[in-house]
Amino acid sequence: MQAIVKTGGKQYSASKGDVIIVEKLDGDAGTKVELTEVVAVVDGDKTKIGSPFIKGAKVVGEIVRQSKAKKINAFNYKPKKNERKRWGHRQPQTHIKVTDVVAGS
Repeated sequence: MQAIVKTGGKQYSASKGDVIIVEKLDGDAGTKVELTEVVAVVDGDKTKIGSPFIKGAKVVGEIVRQSKAKKINAFNYKPKKNERKRWGHRQPQTHIKVTDVVAGS
């Protein structure tokens, strides 16, 4: 069974046993999480699509770890002004191991 779940303003495909990397969620490693904003569920040849979400459907998982994404470097430069600015950013993220997908009604 596979589900499309929405979290952090993005949509992710999740099935049992997958590890998905999502925007940072509260909790430490080992914490159970439930993602209830399920957009679609595919079970074999049966497909359920929500409007916007499927009632009762959820993706249950466990936080594996909290980390940061690869660093993004940025640089501003204005010619003839001696103006240069360089900075970087690392987005916090959460790794979730999916333990179950509940289809709902």
